Amino acid sequence: MLRTYTRLVVTVLGCLTSVCIAQNTQTDRIQLAPPLMQVLSPPKDASPQDLEKQGDELRAQKEYLDAIDYYRAAIAKQTTPALFNKLGIAELMLERYRDAGRDFERALKLDRKFAEPYNNLGVVDYKRKKYGSAIKLYKKSIELVPDSASFYSNLGAAYFAKKNFELASQAYAEAIRLDPEVFEHTSHTGIAAQLVSSEDRAHYEYVLAKLYAKVGDKDRSFEFLRKAMEDGYKGVNEANTAPEFAELRKDTRFADLMKQKPPALPE
Repeated sequence: MLRTYTRLVVTVLGCLTSVCIAQNTQTDRIQLAPPLMQVLSPPKDASPQDLEKQGDELRAQKEYLDAIDYYRAAIAKQTTPALFNKLGIAELMLERYRDAGRDFERALKLDRKFAEPYNNLGVVDYKRKKYGSAIKLYKKSIELVPDSASFYSNLGAAYFAKKNFELASQAYAEAIRLDPEVFEHTSHTGIAAQLVSSEDRAHYEYVLAKLYAKVGDKDRSFEFLRKAMEDGYKGVNEANTAPEFAELRKDTRFADLMKQKPPALPE
């Protein structure tokens, strides 16, 4: 039987992934979706693996309601931590925080060493502005998988939200060390999109500019320094003396950038 669902238009506010939502090694992001689509109801004779695969495809297409149906149908036939985690992700994308949290907890009951549900529960708390709890959960996910850049990025986001900029910088620095492109993955859906204040957003961008300068990534450092200037970071002149920008100051682009006043980006 055919059922027609209107795709849910979701406002992009987080990485939910930086905040990044983890599902094994895959990172999921929110974006606006196209219009109508027809999806078959989960076949009763389909295997759990086929139902899970179809759920994954629907979730990749931002058809979260349909993905939920397929994951639930798969769970009815075979209960696994990964299925509950994927179900929770689809629910989280629809901002069904209570349902998502419940299913992440179910995943953990089946496997206490499954790092991704801890991270994703942290995302739920982060979205609810329970930053202290989110930090504890992110740290737990890092204990289990210490080489995940997205986990460190999420931890940095929670510290930043609490205005603990020193610890935020440390977490972001580790995220960059593990994956220099981590903030490009979440550029449209990460913490910058959640910062309501342009001043906070500019501060965040300046912090990233310093971190990229420190590891010698001039191009990305210039990119974030320009963004910080465009968003009106008041302490941008610190770049003229900050030791992190010592090598950057030798580049002719630095003097050119500091001389100009980039037009402010529209809110």
